[in-house]
Amino acid sequence: MTKSSENKRIEQLKNMGDILPVFHESFDDVNIQVVSRKEDPCKNYLSPNRRDFYKILYFSKGLSVLTIGMNTYYLDLPSIIFLHPNEIVSWKNLGEEADGYFVLFKKKFIDSKPILKLAMEQYELFSKPEKNVIQLQKEHISLFDHWLEQMIQEMKTRDEFTEDRLQTYIQMVMIESVKVGNFSVPSIVSEEYRQVHDFFQLLEEETSQINVDNPIKMKTAKEFAHFLAIHPNQLNTLLKRHTGQNVSTHIKTRLLEETKAMLIQTDLTMQEIGYSIGFADQPNFTQFFKKNIGLSPQAFRKNHQQSAV
Repeated sequence: MTKSSENKRIEQLKNMGDILPVFHESFDDVNIQVVSRKEDPCKNYLSPNRRDFYKILYFSKGLSVLTIGMNTYYLDLPSIIFLHPNEIVSWKNLGEEADGYFVLFKKKFIDSKPILKLAMEQYELFSKPEKNVIQLQKEHISLFDHWLEQMIQEMKTRDEFTEDRLQTYIQMVMIESVKVGNFSVPSIVSEEYRQVHDFFQLLEEETSQINVDNPIKMKTAKEFAHFLAIHPNQLNTLLKRHTGQNVSTHIKTRLLEETKAMLIQTDLTMQEIGYSIGFADQPNFTQFFKKNIGLSPQAFRKNHQQSAV
C-alpha cells in the first residue's frame, strides 16, 4: 500500500452510542451531559481508554470498587471522582442502593472555555492520580447534591447560556472538592489486575493509531501474550475471570470498533480498511465484519450515511 492516508487518519474515537460498545453514555448533540444515578445507575464494566470526554462521578450512597489505572478504591462512603479520558477504568457495584450523579463533558469543550481549562490545570483533579478520588463527609452531601441537581435542571431548560452556567457549576464542584481535600488512598493492586491492565494498555497502543500507513502489528492472543511475557492460557484465564471474555474476543471487539470508526469517519476503501486491521484481502475482511456485525462493511457505511442525512 503506497497511497497516503495522512488526510484520512482517524481522529480519537468519539462516543457513538449504540454503534460502538463504549459505555452507555451518548451525547453527540451537546458538549456536557449530566445524569442522575437513580435514573441511570452505573453498571459493572471494565473499559479501555479512548473516550473523548472527561467524567465526574459523584456518589452520595452506594458500595462499589473502582479501579483507575493501577489504583483500586473501595468506596463505602460518599465520594467524588475525577476521570481523565485516557484512563483505563473498571467499576463494580457491591450493593443495591445507588445515589448521586455523573457529569460528562467533551475534550473539545475544554478548549473553548479557557477559564474552565485553567481551573482544571490549576487543581489537577483530573491529571494527578493521587487527586482523582476524594472522600466526602455527610455535611458535604447537601451542597454537592444542590449543585448537581441544579445542573440537571439546566439540562432540562436549555438555552444559549446553558453551557456557560454548567461550566460555572463544574468549577464550583472542583473548588469545593479541593477545599475538602480528603484524598482517598488506593489499595494495593493485585498482580492479576496489573496483568489485565497491561493487556488493555497494550491493546490500546496497538489499535489507537492504525491506518493504511500504520496497519495493526499484533492481532492474536498468542502475540499479545508473548509481548506481555505471559502464557496465552494464563492471559485468557485472567481476562475471563475479570471481564467474562477471553483475549481473542477483546481483540476482535476492538478491531470491530476501529473498523466502524473508519467506515463512519473516513472515506477509506474497503481494501484499505481491511489492510489496516490485518486482512490481506478484502473478501476475508468482509466476511469477518459481516459475521460479527450482521452487515457487510459497505452496507454498514451506507446505512450510516443515510441515517445522517
